[in-house]
Amino acid sequence: MNSVHSTSGTGEHAVVVTRVSDTQWQAVEDDRLIGRGDASRRPDGRLFVSIDAWHGAVFDRIADAVLADLPTPLYTVVDEADQDSTSAWERAGFTAERRERGYLVPTDPQITGLGAVRPPAGVTIVPAGEAEQGPLRALDRVVRDEVEAAVGWRSMPAEVLPCPVGTTVLHPSRYVVARQSDEYLGLVRVAPLPRQPRIGLIAVRADRQRRGIARALLAHVLGSLHHSGTDSAWAEVDESNPAAIALFEGIGARRAGSTLELVRR
Repeated sequence: MNSVHSTSGTGEHAVVVTRVSDTQWQAVEDDRLIGRGDASRRPDGRLFVSIDAWHGAVFDRIADAVLADLPTPLYTVVDEADQDSTSAWERAGFTAERRERGYLVPTDPQITGLGAVRPPAGVTIVPAGEAEQGPLRALDRVVRDEVEAAVGWRSMPAEVLPCPVGTTVLHPSRYVVARQSDEYLGLVRVAPLPRQPRIGLIAVRADRQRRGIARALLAHVLGSLHHSGTDSAWAEVDESNPAAIALFEGIGARRAGSTLELVRR
């Protein structure tokens, strides 16, 4: 989380910023912890940083230390409505690279209109937790390669997922898959977060797109959530992805904020 709440000083005592591990920094004043910084590398190799500090001056001190210790490019994500945090990162030399829309997605089929949606002929939906890991990981690799060759993986929702190098499917039980015979064609990843499930990824192989597979996957996922008593899910969509925006807004998803991805090169 990025957080900055003031631009005032902290008092008479000196602020000391220390790198306490490869990925963590702490700001201490008079033996009190007054801020921290963190870094985490995404599966696509990009390095994301975050800073939590009450005072703007402390934020700047931590940012200086992080920038001195880490190579560029560096990335961070902020709530677009949080002008204090955005300004703090801009002071550190970060600039906006892309914008992500956040959506509240209803699960009730009477609202989404997905109650009667079925997969295309010959395609079946494999429920969460039932996909075979080998074909699932192979499909995930194909999807990532196709996205990278087209718009680039950085256009996907900005997630910081700590995982071993080369590993992208961390929790196979979170995936719903579309299958035809022995082939996996598309997938949806749903993170069962405590407050609200999050649709982290929905993708279909390039050679099987525009056949209704994505809608069928969403119909299954949202229908299952509705059956379990969940009223809505959360999803993020890159503002430059009109197909994804149309898909979610077409089922009644309501825009509920936006985030900025900032970069310092």
